[in-house]
Amino acid sequence: MEFRTIVDIPDPGFRIAPCEEILFVGSCFATEIGHRFQEEGFPVVVNPYGTMYNSASILHTIQRVGGGPRTVFLTLGTNHVYRLKETGEIVDNCEKRPQSLFTEEELSVEACADYLQQAITFLREKNPDVRIVLTVSPIRYRKYGYHASQLSKATLLLAAQKVSVNLCESVAYFPAYEIVNDELRDYRFYKPDMLHPSDQAVEYIWQRLSETYFSDETKAFLQEWAPLKAALNHKPFDAESQEYKAFMHKTMLKVEALRKKYPTFAM
Repeated sequence: MEFRTIVDIPDPGFRIAPCEEILFVGSCFATEIGHRFQEEGFPVVVNPYGTMYNSASILHTIQRVGGGPRTVFLTLGTNHVYRLKETGEIVDNCEKRPQSLFTEEELSVEACADYLQQAITFLREKNPDVRIVLTVSPIRYRKYGYHASQLSKATLLLAAQKVSVNLCESVAYFPAYEIVNDELRDYRFYKPDMLHPSDQAVEYIWQRLSETYFSDETKAFLQEWAPLKAALNHKPFDAESQEYKAFMHKTMLKVEALRKKYPTFAM
């Protein structure tokens, strides 16, 4: 008997190498996954100009960020945007200014897709070999009402589909939204606010992503790093004991050896 539905993850057509440079831009879900990569020693940049929830704000970050990362994750949170009445521009952060200064607007599928396509074009100009992963955040927005939140997510899903089909080369879609809503459809996989995925859910998404997106070399690296990470996170009973100091010295020698093997290891 089958007691749950398993979401198929499309093959992205590429694999992430050990300690590869990665940029994460988007909703707070992008921050969660980005920090998970940081824990594993990847040299990642996560939302360098703050959390970006919509495709227009994601484009603004891409236009400002320097360098040409090898892989970029773009996570869409909502199609709602806020325009400053004075200029008509979409703002990335209202900065706690009065709501009366802004008008709220919902971007269409076509508008969301256009902003994403512009972001991808900009990334490719800086690095023609860049690989882009599109995701839709599973986090619902209570302030819109749950029906409106679902409509917003539907718009984002359609936009991501449109972009991944039109720009299929080196553009992949990772089904984080579907994994949470179809595989983990239980409130025990949410934080107390019943909106954000729990640490356990994020860990499960990380595992599903690593199965499909990581190269064999990356999986081998993670196996090497796992016992060292556990050792570094260990809280000793007596940090001043000679036994613990010898243990840490031995651990750090192994960490240095791992850093020599993987020069971009960001520990």
